[in-house]
Amino acid sequence: MTIDIATPAMLFPAISLLLLAYTNRFLTLASLIRHFDNDNSNENTQAQILNLRKRIHYIKRMQEAGVFSFFLCVLSMLAIYLSYQLVGNWLFAASLVCLLYSLWQSVREIRISLDALDVHLQGLDLGKKS
Repeated sequence: MTIDIATPAMLFPAISLLLLAYTNRFLTLASLIRHFDNDNSNENTQAQILNLRKRIHYIKRMQEAGVFSFFLCVLSMLAIYLSYQLVGNWLFAASLVCLLYSLWQSVREIRISLDALDVHLQGLDLGKKS
């Protein structure tokens, strides 16, 4: 299959918006961590801290894979521009694989985020019973 330089270029807005969304998630989580109250060291608080650590690691992987996808996409365009069609095709395919991995990490982070909300709700339930 032969692709032209416009094919990888179509990914630029998608990857850019995805990275922006990832950055917003990271900044929100970083703000939450900075304002996290760890005065009461109960089981609920420890579960929340563990959850926040997991989420930060997933967001790091999401961002790294997204940036690497963008990098490979640019290299693909450069290879195609320099008439290295086969190399450009393979670089573009690698870019898509990295993008797919980034999206998968995003899904995993969302699931952990939902678990965090459950932990928080359990803490609220315990607070009402005390």
